[in-house]
Amino acid sequence: MTASAVRCLTVAQALVEFLAHQYTERDGRRHRLINATWGIFGHGNVAGLGQALLESGPDTMPYLQGRNEQAMVHAAVGYARQHNRLAAQAVTTSIGPGATNLVTGAALATVNRLPVLLLPGDIFATRPADPVLQQLEVPYAGDISVNDALRPVSRYFDRVMRPEALIPAALQAMRVLADPAETGAVTLALPQDVQAEAFDWPEEFFADRVWHVRRPGPEAAEVAAAARAVRAARRPLIVAGGGVHHSEAEDALRALVDATGIPVASTQAGKGSLRYDHPADIGGIGHTGTAVADDLARTADLVIGVGTRYSDFTTASATLFADPAVRFLNLNITPFDAHKLGATTVVADARAALDALTAELAGHRVDETYEAEYRTGKTAWERRVDAAYAAGDETARPSQTQVLGALDAVVGDEDVVINAAGSLPGDLHKLWRARSPRQYHLEYGYSCMGYEIPGAIGVRLAAPATPVWALVGDGTYLMMPTEIVTAVQEGININIVLLQNHGYASIGGLSETTGAERFGTAYRYRAADGQYTGDPLPVDLAANAASLGMDVLRAKSVGELREALAAARASDRPTCVYVETETADTVSGAPEAQAWWDVPVAQTATRPAAVKAREDYDRQAAARRRHL
Repeated sequence: MTASAVRCLTVAQALVEFLAHQYTERDGRRHRLINATWGIFGHGNVAGLGQALLESGPDTMPYLQGRNEQAMVHAAVGYARQHNRLAAQAVTTSIGPGATNLVTGAALATVNRLPVLLLPGDIFATRPADPVLQQLEVPYAGDISVNDALRPVSRYFDRVMRPEALIPAALQAMRVLADPAETGAVTLALPQDVQAEAFDWPEEFFADRVWHVRRPGPEAAEVAAAARAVRAARRPLIVAGGGVHHSEAEDALRALVDATGIPVASTQAGKGSLRYDHPADIGGIGHTGTAVADDLARTADLVIGVGTRYSDFTTASATLFADPAVRFLNLNITPFDAHKLGATTVVADARAALDALTAELAGHRVDETYEAEYRTGKTAWERRVDAAYAAGDETARPSQTQVLGALDAVVGDEDVVINAAGSLPGDLHKLWRARSPRQYHLEYGYSCMGYEIPGAIGVRLAAPATPVWALVGDGTYLMMPTEIVTAVQEGININIVLLQNHGYASIGGLSETTGAERFGTAYRYRAADGQYTGDPLPVDLAANAASLGMDVLRAKSVGELREALAAARASDRPTCVYVETETADTVSGAPEAQAWWDVPVAQTATRPAAVKAREDYDRQAAARRRHL
């Protein structure tokens, strides 16, 4: 090999240069695969990747400074989702707690099938001193570090123990990140001495490399079998999952629905697959679904899952699809998900599968009485949404659903609304009127408190002109407000709607229904009996947000809330709208759950609430079934 064919760089410098030349391509459109690197530096990466990012400069690899390692992963996940998984970001940390802080974010990425590249520092490969600072000593194995905690939550993991090992490891990492059936968190653990070691790299390693994001088409036999199943069904129902969005299959879904009249219910990840006012869109399905969607699910004889993994919220813990003869047809790029519930399968890209099925079903349409039935149910549910959003007294403190109604009146089709945990996901799934494919951004695969604010930053970085709203309750806010500082520092104009309801509202409600009597779920002083039932805590979260650099607008009534939301949307600064809603036990105002969710209840207890809850549990659990 001639001297001109190699380049001498450290491992960290080589990795940064390599990442700058990776691209994805789908439908003839090219995207840079790794668009930026988030980082917090310590002794495990400051002289390696830190120095490499400084030396390469922002034109080669933009650097973003975070405040919490978990939050950096959340931001990268929000970025990747907004880009339909065609572009991603990297996250580098030091060894020790910086690396283990990645685990929650990695699990979130992998559960949601969203790409993120994790680059934690690691202990010395050469072991000049053993142990080093923050090293976990394992008496039975010398090659384990805390980074091994990332193995079960990563779709690909490698520890680069020698410079030349980076080449196959980096190529495998890119392959997994760009693969729509494999993607998730990818971890390359980088020993701190190896990061700084020089090596002669072949120039071919730094050539532009394009990873084709495939759209595998369906087999003709599978499409024919799927069409036969649809034609034989009297009451088919489509369940649209996140795969519809990832595949950019919204137009293909609408074409199938317009041709056949089959109604569409959506998971949290799939909401917005049809615009809310499409006559066949019947809203969310499952435990947090609408009455019309869940009623149709109970009587459906064919459930057509498109890009969904059928979580327990979607299936109401295996109690929702109740027709004795119900069968399943799954269109999914991942065989693992396609074969769930004993389904007939079309293993293919969602858009390709929908196009093929539409063509195969030419001339077929559901009975007009079925269409009339679900349209009537949709109209009835919309009246319930109107009632939940309505505010009779503009001077009164708003309920949570009235907050959503006020926001609904302010946003445009292009706005993105982000949430992940608490009582808000249920209200949003039932009530939010999604106006575009990307507007409804719910992280409900992992339902991670603290995702919303960094997730909003990631979305805004992906779509700089798009108004972005992070909806957070006080419990979620207190988990991870750190990236407000990042938004202020970088001038990333996000809006936070901060709802103060004095506790864990969602879990408080769940606690009550399971006989735990809201134990430990309120943010209050201890009372004389030792329980948290005293006065609300004098916590001023608005002042906290302001202290971190945000503009803060306080809204004490529905009328003030409307004004504050409009002002936030018009602002060019990161802005927090703070509103105190009702207390945690009356916060929502949304229609109750339309389907069950299995949370096991104490089988023996002396408190009356738990005894009654167990009776209700046994009654509901009796309806569970296995679809084989």
